[in-house]
Amino acid sequence: MTWFGTTMNRLRVRLLPSQLADHGWGPVWSLLYLGFLFMNWSQYRLDFWLPATLASVAVFLPMYFYAHGHCGWRRLATIAAIAALGFALAPFNTSSNTYLIYAGALLGSSGLGLRTSMSLVFAGLIAYAGELWLLSWPTQFVVLSVAITAIVATAIGAANHFHREKSLRQAELKLSHDEVRRLGALAERERIGRDLHDLLGHTLSLITLKSELAVKLFDRDPLAARREIVDVERVARDALGQVRRAVSGIRTAGLGAELASARLLLESSDIRLDYALAEAGLPVEIETVFALTVREAVTNIQRHAQATQARVEIVLDGDEARLLVSDNGIGSTIVPGNGLSGMRERLHLLGGHLEIESARGRGTRLIAGMPLPPVTAIAAPLHVPA
Repeated sequence: MTWFGTTMNRLRVRLLPSQLADHGWGPVWSLLYLGFLFMNWSQYRLDFWLPATLASVAVFLPMYFYAHGHCGWRRLATIAAIAALGFALAPFNTSSNTYLIYAGALLGSSGLGLRTSMSLVFAGLIAYAGELWLLSWPTQFVVLSVAITAIVATAIGAANHFHREKSLRQAELKLSHDEVRRLGALAERERIGRDLHDLLGHTLSLITLKSELAVKLFDRDPLAARREIVDVERVARDALGQVRRAVSGIRTAGLGAELASARLLLESSDIRLDYALAEAGLPVEIETVFALTVREAVTNIQRHAQATQARVEIVLDGDEARLLVSDNGIGSTIVPGNGLSGMRERLHLLGGHLEIESARGRGTRLIAGMPLPPVTAIAAPLHVPA
């Protein structure tokens, strides 16, 4: 599934004009509706309908591509030109309202606002009905054509409007998510700088003073100089241990922070995340591995699962802690990649294991198990509401 999606994306970027490449395949499939232009259901006063229709399509396609690649007044002017093409084709083709439907659909995603867009659509339909009346079309045809155009154009235009609004909200959430990560990394760097300054500043000053004292005592009192050198060694060893503990704390990824980031990421794709954590605290090593596993699993859900709900649980069962990450997505055959391989390796280094259950149409469930130290207490899971 992933390979197919990647291949199709590359094909889209290479084959489509640059204006359409960022919109996916939707605008291309929409061109199939041009087939309605050739379903000319009445020959009443329709001379040269086929040459006129073919000429209109040749004019329409460049404008259609241009409208998708621009915004503002350029897009609005192009939409007006597409609507005008429908008016120009009306004397030759009874399905010329197809171009009005395209104009209404493009107008819905132009950013004008739903009320303004729909007002312009209905104004165009009134003008179109007047043109058909001037062309002496039968009344039943005028009513039917305008009604169909109104229903389809407003429905597609409104759908495009809400799709655009949803895309904007997702972009804003993604920017918020990136900003939270950036500020978190900045705060962490500042904390590390303060900790290292507090940790090493005093210790290095003490080592310097004792070393200078040992040099001065070396000739006069070798035993005292030796004691100072021993103190320097002790202080240096203590400092080394403190630095190692500080580095271990820096490398530790907290589950709470990771779950908060995961919720923000999934909400940007309209996926609800629930989680339940065990009351008893986990050892730092296990918490770090579980946090990194959650990060990778949630990223896979956001990119590939097409889910609407996801759940993260941590349960303590006897001498084992288990992390369960599940979703209600499409499910598929799992092809191990760098992410899954990294998860498995981190777990195996601490004696853990990883299982993945996935069935097509029934979602995916990831189970990561880690052995607990004997002193870890067992507690019932605590539900944290979304």
